Amino acid sequence: MIFLVGPRQAGKTTVGLMAKEFSDQFSYLNWDNLDHRKIILGGVDSIADFSGLNKMTKEMPIIVFDEIHKYSKWKTFLKGFFDTYKGKAKIIVTGSSRLDVYKRGGDSLMGRYFPYRLHQLSLAELGRVVLSDKEVHEPFRNKKGELARLLKNGGFPEPFIKDDPRFLNRWKRLRQEQLIREDIRDLSRVQELGQIELLAEILKHQAGQLTNYSKLANKVNVSSETIRRWIKTLQSFFYCFTIQPWSKNIPRSLIKEPKTYLWDWANVDEEGSRAENLVASHLLKAVHFWTDCGLGQYGLWFIRDKEKREVDFVVSRDRKPWFLVEVKLSSKGGVAKNLVYFKDKIKAKHAFQVAFDMDYISKDCFKHQNPIIVPAQTFLTQLV
Repeated sequence: MIFLVGPRQAGKTTVGLMAKEFSDQFSYLNWDNLDHRKIILGGVDSIADFSGLNKMTKEMPIIVFDEIHKYSKWKTFLKGFFDTYKGKAKIIVTGSSRLDVYKRGGDSLMGRYFPYRLHQLSLAELGRVVLSDKEVHEPFRNKKGELARLLKNGGFPEPFIKDDPRFLNRWKRLRQEQLIREDIRDLSRVQELGQIELLAEILKHQAGQLTNYSKLANKVNVSSETIRRWIKTLQSFFYCFTIQPWSKNIPRSLIKEPKTYLWDWANVDEEGSRAENLVASHLLKAVHFWTDCGLGQYGLWFIRDKEKREVDFVVSRDRKPWFLVEVKLSSKGGVAKNLVYFKDKIKAKHAFQVAFDMDYISKDCFKHQNPIIVPAQTFLTQLV
């Protein structure tokens, strides 16, 4: 089975339905559709009749189960269905965080699926249709203004395509209400929705900053442990993500507090923080894709020591530092000293200072091994 997980309205259902192109024997069942729900609750035989699994077919059938995580017995159901029809059907399961939450445990589905994490649109995805097994690609020039449009509207398909400020404001408000007032209420044990909504609002204004649990606890009027638990809940529902500090080979490094970013960078008001969040999201999408596709074990980190020297991001490959990224709105002022310092300290192969005010340059950033200032328009198209 394939588990396709990702945030609400990122396009999971659309991707699942695209599988229809690969088999004439295609079935789609959505838990939110009452007729489909009756078929699912009818059990394995009911689904087999609906999908034609008991008939001889030219091609192996493909079955998509959408939003199945809302079924309280979804794990037992999928286990039974998979064990009954293993090798007779290709199964795609799409849904939100709960699939991702349960995959971390030693549950009964172990060994029966591969997870793939779906992200919102990226700059590379807007211009490159075909993916390859390479980690990085040759750069290409996007349509004029596309990076600015992505920075303004975020990467979720609907507001990006609409490109309308009023629609964007309504869409962001509705998405947050649905996430907290519906998803978190229905699929978690959190009862204090007003306080978790306040925490979500505070995190909007602290994107890219160190996450100080004690200060957040004072603002929300709960304990530090509750803040930790609620941030994990917000992570599991794809509201935010955290990255941990890289400490290997760094004397006097900070090893406790992570940095928090939003999945929807359009919610970040300050321009510099929003640009940093956009790059963080692009890097996270890349390391998730490379890892999920089996190219290796990739990670996203940041560096900060007790002297307050910091670099925004470190990307690791198989637990070794691969490249550093520092994000700047402007290309003026030369390469940041901290980028040079930490590249030498951790022996990373590349160090990029990604500038948003530079025009596209048709050169491969990854051919440079000395710290270098590169256009965001170029660097981001080389990722996923």
